[in-house]
Amino acid sequence: MGARSSTVAADRFDTEVLQQHWIPLAAADADTAAVLRERLGVDFAAARNRVWETDDFLYLPVVANYKRGDAIERETIVFALGAEFLVTLQPAEHFVPFDKAIAKMRRNPALTGSAHGVMYALLWALNEASERVIYYASDALEAMNDEIEMATNGYDQRGREIGVADMRGTMSRMNAAEEIVSRTQETQLQLARAARHLMADSTVHSAELDSLLTILIADIDGVKQHAGFEHDKVRYLQQSVMTWLDVKQNQIVKVFTIITAVFLPPTLIATFYGMNFTWMPELEWQHGFVATTLMTLVAAVIPLVYIKRKGWLR
Repeated sequence: MGARSSTVAADRFDTEVLQQHWIPLAAADADTAAVLRERLGVDFAAARNRVWETDDFLYLPVVANYKRGDAIERETIVFALGAEFLVTLQPAEHFVPFDKAIAKMRRNPALTGSAHGVMYALLWALNEASERVIYYASDALEAMNDEIEMATNGYDQRGREIGVADMRGTMSRMNAAEEIVSRTQETQLQLARAARHLMADSTVHSAELDSLLTILIADIDGVKQHAGFEHDKVRYLQQSVMTWLDVKQNQIVKVFTIITAVFLPPTLIATFYGMNFTWMPELEWQHGFVATTLMTLVAAVIPLVYIKRKGWLR
């Protein structure tokens, strides 16, 4: 009985309390959009995903990033902030990040008393979603850091030598992480802009809401700085991989250079004796073949000893 009462109270909160000042509009709901345009003057088509202000509403777009399962989703939310109502243009399907905003408004019912309070809760939820995305990217980068460290050592956990092909997956995931972090930085800039506009939009805010907005702007900036730190980490890891690839390529070139240096003198000797001269005295010696073979081996060993003494085999 208690659980059922709680569910009924939650439904009543969502429908009766929130809709006093918040109207969520699905992006594909053309009929409701037409009604809102006629009755309230809300025109998202005219706003065209830009910061735009009319006599009745302030339009603020935010491209939100949020984690759903193991995937990072990206959606554009457009806020239309008026004196009495906040209208949000959002995906037709259930938008997960706003669940935390609703939970926050349940804990602090005073936020539902105005459109500005509701928008604060929604921006707060989007910022929380961005923070979870950054932590997800950070964990992924830590795993890549271990892989790059193994590559630097040259061998994996099974003792198998790591080649360039083995790092393709790591490089692909690293590029994906960089894209996620860069998009989150863009989202934080838009969230900060929306929060500043929200604070400046009305002079009738309560002292509590002003304090909450100040903290929110600081939190948005904190997540942005965290994203910047992770972006620097991505660039560092990318540079580490590129350095490792350069070293690997130089090692391959060095091996071929050493092979060429070792076999060049024997090749010259073989070429010399392959010429069609009419008389070669070595061919008439009793031990001419052995002498020529030993001379070829010596010609190969001399550059090998020289290369080893120079330390080029390390």
